[in-house]
Amino acid sequence: MCRHLAWLGEPVSVASLVLDQPSGLLVQSYAPRRQKHGLMNADGWGVGFFDPRGQERSDSGDDTAPRRWRSASPLWGDASFASVAPALVSRCVVAAVRSASVGMPIEPSASAPFTDGTWLLSHNGVVDRAVLPPSKHAESTNDSALLAALIFDRGMDALGDVLVEVAAADPNARLNILAANGSRVVGTTWGDTLSVLSRDDGVVLASEPYDDDPAWREIPDRHLVEVHDSRVQLTPLKGS
Repeated sequence: MCRHLAWLGEPVSVASLVLDQPSGLLVQSYAPRRQKHGLMNADGWGVGFFDPRGQERSDSGDDTAPRRWRSASPLWGDASFASVAPALVSRCVVAAVRSASVGMPIEPSASAPFTDGTWLLSHNGVVDRAVLPPSKHAESTNDSALLAALIFDRGMDALGDVLVEVAAADPNARLNILAANGSRVVGTTWGDTLSVLSRDDGVVLASEPYDDDPAWREIPDRHLVEVHDSRVQLTPLKGS
């Protein structure tokens, strides 16, 4: 239902991850190559990143909250973002383009990434809202926002347990997650694709490869993947 990407590594421009790659999120918004559900992702987009200056000041207690730019419009039509994205530089990025489920609102606040002030989180998939508890912290009423609020409430270390519980309540759920806090990226595969690329300057996790580099590796379904200090660790999820 969406395509998303996370980066952790040396500072790079948002444009180099989202716009400039031959099959990056910009192209995936209208012509994804490996999307199993839906034909395009024209119902919004979002980019979240951590300011490297803020990360360097973290020991002094200064604000290190993630920054976001979200829209309900197709990514390909946003000239303002295209002009600014080359100047946005970060060590940690989460970005997504959205294909809204039927009946879900199309508004900027319904587009990933969602945040609790520390983590950025994107959901690629679908889940019955009836199995998700109401939350005053949810940024929108769509399934992804409610799922993000549940994960934030339970804590990222419980991510695997939360997804197993949600999947048990809704066996048709697809629960691919990407989340990052500036120094760590966590992802899951549950019903959709996710690939990893280890570069000399960092690690990319993405719904589908943004180019034809043979170094891309597909993450098996129903796995948790963690990236920290350029190390990639895979763990099978319970119930897989």
